[in-house]
Parts: sequence; structure tokens; C-alpha cells
Amino acid sequence: MKYLFKTEPYEHQREALRLSWKAEAFALFMEMGTGKSKVLLDNLAILFGQGAVTAALIVAPKGVYRNWAAQEIPIHLPDAIRREIAVWSPSPRKAERTALEQVFLPESDTLKILIMNVEAFSTQKGSNFAQRFILAHRVLLTVDESTTIKNPKARRTKTLMKLAMNAPYRRILTGFPITQSPLDLYSQAELLAPNMLGYTSFFSFQNRYAQIINRQLAQRTFRQVVGYQNMEELSEKVSHFSYRVLKKDCLDLPDKVYQRREVALTPEQKRVYKELQEYAIAELGGAETVSVNSVLTQLLRLHQVVCGYVKNDDGEEVEIPNQRMDELMSVLEEMRGKVIIWANYRHDIKSIVNLLQKTYGFESVASYFGDTPSEERQEIITRFQDPDSELKYFVGNTQTGGYGITLTEAQNVVYYSNNFDLEKRLQSEDRAHRIGQTNKVTYVDLVAKDTVDEKIVKALRNKLNLAQEVLGDEKWREWIS
Repeated sequence: MKYLFKTEPYEHQREALRLSWKAEAFALFMEMGTGKSKVLLDNLAILFGQGAVTAALIVAPKGVYRNWAAQEIPIHLPDAIRREIAVWSPSPRKAERTALEQVFLPESDTLKILIMNVEAFSTQKGSNFAQRFILAHRVLLTVDESTTIKNPKARRTKTLMKLAMNAPYRRILTGFPITQSPLDLYSQAELLAPNMLGYTSFFSFQNRYAQIINRQLAQRTFRQVVGYQNMEELSEKVSHFSYRVLKKDCLDLPDKVYQRREVALTPEQKRVYKELQEYAIAELGGAETVSVNSVLTQLLRLHQVVCGYVKNDDGEEVEIPNQRMDELMSVLEEMRGKVIIWANYRHDIKSIVNLLQKTYGFESVASYFGDTPSEERQEIITRFQDPDSELKYFVGNTQTGGYGITLTEAQNVVYYSNNFDLEKRLQSEDRAHRIGQTNKVTYVDLVAKDTVDEKIVKALRNKLNLAQEVLGDEKWREWIS
């Protein structure tokens, strides 16, 4: 196999490609931060070069799917490959509509790539569009973060399974295919090929690998899963069509791996954001308003809006419907082990802690910010650093927790919302990445596209003067002058 890489692969990526490139169905079970997107794109390039496929349908969650067009494809797909890329939107603007129509035109020298969010397959409109695309081309179908289809009863799972039957090549990508139980594997494998695990139905698969007892509640009898069995057999079956790698096994990976997860603004967030940006005042509902009288206050309020709340003119915190917390939970589901979550505002910290306690239990999370009593802080650090403790999530702000403490038990760090201060960002990164850390560390930024949120992260990533980056926009200069 002769192939000129655009970006040089790591050894584990070479191995993944070697095992998968000519397989009709394959699973890349590569931990977050190990570069499974690159492997997929190199695989796509090879298949296109051989004439095996003419197009690709890439399906991913909301927070990820646009990253394929904006970052992954431009970085990793060889420039020599002509491509036309369309990103799905149920209500496309003119340019988006043109791109979506263009991917149906047959052109033998042009790779057609359609990128869709997995939620679209719960709608008739999205499902019909994807079906039309698959029937028009020889397609490599990819489901990124494939645990989104782990429920065999979900409409999107059923739809994608039907569509996969007409795709000559299928791939699933995820760091951890089992998020709740080994039964999560069934529908993911079934998308790759019918009977991939040797069973014609979920129930026969469940009977083989789950321990089930009959229970009765009032007048109703039901079957309850109480354990699992034959796990070595299941593991052996999965190994035949998958490649598994963890960060700790990748000796050539950089010490720090950065990723971005996009968070779409809700209609209400967009309205408030636009009014604040253009008029420096916005209505929040009823008689409540939020207004600003300086550029720095405007930046602060805009940043609060993308995080899902804002302080009104009376100093009260007002919730704005948002999807940021949903994206955080989606990210956490992909991670194993202990996680540090940094958030810029007290409101964010409290909201995150409340949700994690409800989801994972009271002892699973601790907050570390200005309100945390001094006498409790060291005890929180000690528990977090104990690999056997129940404390899994450390939620804090970089002002309080970003300096002088060691949190090397964590291999994953999530920035729910960033601070405007570059020094605090760098210091907070090093709480996990310091002496005592024996693993690679992955940093994930939640970012609302085309907002001040994006400017902040860009500046921090590039270690630029943040004030210059954020305030350098013409609109800001106009107001300052």
C-alpha cells in the first residue's frame, strides 16, 4: 500500500490504518486524543484513490460534526484530492444549500463528503437526505462517537442501520464503546454488518452475555439484568473487527493533546447575544433587561450568554436556555478515570456540580473555588488524588484552583468556560501535567462558534495577547473610539 500522508502518522495510527484500510467494516476504538479522525481520513483517501468509494458520509454528534469540515479534513486529507464538502443543516442558507446540492453531482475526480449530525437521523428530512446521498454514490459511512447509536430501539439507530446496508464501507469511531454495559456493543456492531457479533437480534445477544432474572413489581413481571457473562468470548469476537488503543499505550504522542467541542447556541441565546453585541442592551423576558456601558462589561456579558446565563441590571442571574451542559455530559461520557472541569463563573460551577451529583452520586464530585472553605480544600485534593476514592470530578475555577496544587490523577481536563487570562490558563493546564503524571493529558475546550467564546479560545491556544485578539475587531475599535 503506497500512500503519501499529508500529516505524518504516529505508530499506533499506522497500525490502525494497516488493519482497517481495506476492510468493508471496521471499528476504531481509540481513546480520545489518540487521533482516530486522521486514521479515518487516510483510510478514505486510500479507498478514493483506488476507486473503491466516490463519497463519504460522516455522522457525528452536534458538538463534533462541524469540526470535521473546519479542522480535521483540511489538516489531514491530502491536498491532491479534490473534494466538495457539505455540512447538513435542516434550514440551510443560500451558500449551504448550494453546497448540499453540489455533493449529489457525479464527478469521478472529486470526492464528495457530506457531514451530518447524528440527531438529524431522528427526523424524516435528515434521513431522506442521507438516503439520497448514499444511493447516489459508493459511500464510506462513518459514525463518529458511535455510542450515540448504542440504543437499538432509538429511531436514529434504526435509520442508520438501514442506510448502512447500501454503503459498501462502514466505520464506527469511539474511545469507549461501552458506557453503561457490554450490551452497548450490539447496535454499534450491527451497523457495521448484520450479525456482526453472531446474533440475529438484540434479545438473543442479551441472553448470551447478560445474567437475567425475572422480577415482579405489583402486578407486572419484568426481566432485570443483574450481571454479565461470557465476557472473554465477546471480547474475542470484537477484536476481529476493531482496533483498540489507549493514550497510555501511545509512547510517541505529545504530552498534551488539545481538542475542541462546538456548542450550538439556542435561538434565545442568539437573540440576546446579537442585541447585546449590536445595541449594548437586551431584553431577557418580562421587564428584565441587561445593559452594558463599557467594552469590557460587554465582553463579560457576551461570554456569560454563551455559557447559558447572564446578570441582569439588578445584579440577578438569569438562566438562558442552552446546550452547553448537554455537551459537557457528552464529553464526560467519552472519558475514563478522573476529570478536572474548569469553569469561569460561580454560576457555572454550581450548575455543573448539581448535575454531576444527580447523575453520578453526591460523592463523585467536589467543587474548588472561592466559596470552598479553606479547611476543606486539602481534603478535596487528597481524595481526588486517591485512585480508590469515589471522587471522580474536580470542578473549580482557575483563579482558586489553577495555582500551586497537584491533580495528576486526572488524564482529562475540560474547560467548560475559559478565563480571559492566559497565565491562569497555562497554570491550570499544569495542575494535571506536572511531575507525578505518567500519562498523556487531553484538554477539551467547549466553544460556541462565531462568538467571543471562540475568540478567547483561539487567543489562548495561540498564546496571543488576549486583549488584542478579542478587542482588535472593527466593532470593538469603533466603540472604543
